[in-house]
Amino acid sequence: MRDIIMAGNWKMNLDASAVEKFCNELLEFSHSVEEGVKMIIAPAYPFLAMGKLILSGTGVELAAQDVSFRSDGAFTGEVSNTMLASLDLKYCIIGHSERRQYHSETDRTVNARLKKLLEVGITPIVCLGETLEEREGNRTQEVVLSQLKGCFDGIGLHDIGKCIIAYEPVWAIGTGRTATPTQAQEVHALIRKWLEDQYDNQTSQELHILYGGSAKPENIRELLMQPDIDGGLIGGASIVLAQYSKMIQTACEVYQERKK
Repeated sequence: MRDIIMAGNWKMNLDASAVEKFCNELLEFSHSVEEGVKMIIAPAYPFLAMGKLILSGTGVELAAQDVSFRSDGAFTGEVSNTMLASLDLKYCIIGHSERRQYHSETDRTVNARLKKLLEVGITPIVCLGETLEEREGNRTQEVVLSQLKGCFDGIGLHDIGKCIIAYEPVWAIGTGRTATPTQAQEVHALIRKWLEDQYDNQTSQELHILYGGSAKPENIRELLMQPDIDGGLIGGASIVLAQYSKMIQTACEVYQERKK
């Protein structure tokens, strides 16, 4: 049975003192989290080392929010895979819709980032999903399959199992709109079928697929109850500990129900 992964993408929120306070409070909360639920938080670059220091040994892992597809060198403002690896980070988000929208990232550059992360043993959390226009045009399946093909181009059976996929319908990110559990499940099932067709059944059944898009305490249970949804890539609700911890507790309850 797959674990449930609850990843908090903090985006450009929280300063040094707020990150320190959150991590210390999360440290206390983490002791009550049962096996089977994995917590990941993704603060902004400047605070990754601080978070890592506070949460070391707790089971809470840290993720970067992006990585350069270039190697070390004269690339002002960029952060390389080796820099992230030097912090002993285990995860990194790539291909988030905001990076695609505001920084012109494409499936090709996401693919290049993915390969850079695999070089240093960091698990990529690969984001993909359709816009509102694409969904209303009945192009969801076409778009998602195209993104899968582009993002994982050249990734073989040995490496695909080292990845996590996050389905994030762009029309539901930061809008307060959420894909219904049925809508989300349909796309997650599509992704899992693609994995089976391109790789094998074992890979399809073992790889984690997260849902992202206005996930919050009020809707997380229904989402997690879907057979192909293995957790959440959570935005705004993840920077408020009361909300994030409530979602973690729900995830623990769902995991126990799955075991029965």
